[in-house]
Amino acid sequence: MPKNADDSLYLTSRIEAAKAAVLSQRGRLEQDMGRVDSDWKADGSRVTETDHAISAAILGQLLAAFPDDTGLSEELLVDEPVEVASRFAWVLDPIDGTNNFATGMAQCAISLALFENGEPVYGVIYDVARRKLMHGGPGWGLWDGDQAVSVRMRALGRSSVVGFHSPHEVGKHPGHAEALVRRAKVRALGSSALHLAYVAAGLLDGVVDHNVKLWDIAAGIPMIRAGGGDVQFLANDPLPLRRFDLEMPRIFYVGGCSEVRQELAKIFINA
Repeated sequence: MPKNADDSLYLTSRIEAAKAAVLSQRGRLEQDMGRVDSDWKADGSRVTETDHAISAAILGQLLAAFPDDTGLSEELLVDEPVEVASRFAWVLDPIDGTNNFATGMAQCAISLALFENGEPVYGVIYDVARRKLMHGGPGWGLWDGDQAVSVRMRALGRSSVVGFHSPHEVGKHPGHAEALVRRAKVRALGSSALHLAYVAAGLLDGVVDHNVKLWDIAAGIPMIRAGGGDVQFLANDPLPLRRFDLEMPRIFYVGGCSEVRQELAKIFINA
């Protein structure tokens, strides 16, 4: 939450710029979905020309307006880690859910986070499937389109719906999926940003992800905190952000309200 008028001005101007920058690329994202060629990166993830174009356009807009900020993206064309020393930084995933996007499935998103002093303070996510801008941060509220929303405050149960992203390495964490489906209903949308944003907005009860890097969830973290929930890192906590590295280890985390986080953590600690 802003501490004074100057802080409020610094953040408000960036929040409005972030929403405008993301919305400026929704037409390109929707037009190109399922219509562009894709390649595979060394880490096994998919990439398209649209990823690069959206990344350049959004960070170009933001850094033109705020030249002292640091702009970071999954599609940075650099081999070396980037040290983050500026007060404000942007972490962008130009298309979260590129596998879906490349094949014409609408479960994908533009995901942009604003960081202050290494911590995510505001998130903006354009949900292609529902054609809605989701955004929010602690002290600023949480919005799904024009509707104020929040995290579901209920314990985990058989009627709960949990987003799930399986481990990247074959054979790692055996039994986790089975342990989860015994306790709740499971959805795997193919977009980690949407899993976390949907928990923030009360569309899912919780999320479990073995397989993300910071850019996948950076925007969702301040959103779920704004909605009354949080994330719990079970491996490779990426915060505070001091160094942006495309080769950073994969993050294992759970998210939801306090009761859901506790239950999910118990499941996976004991599985």
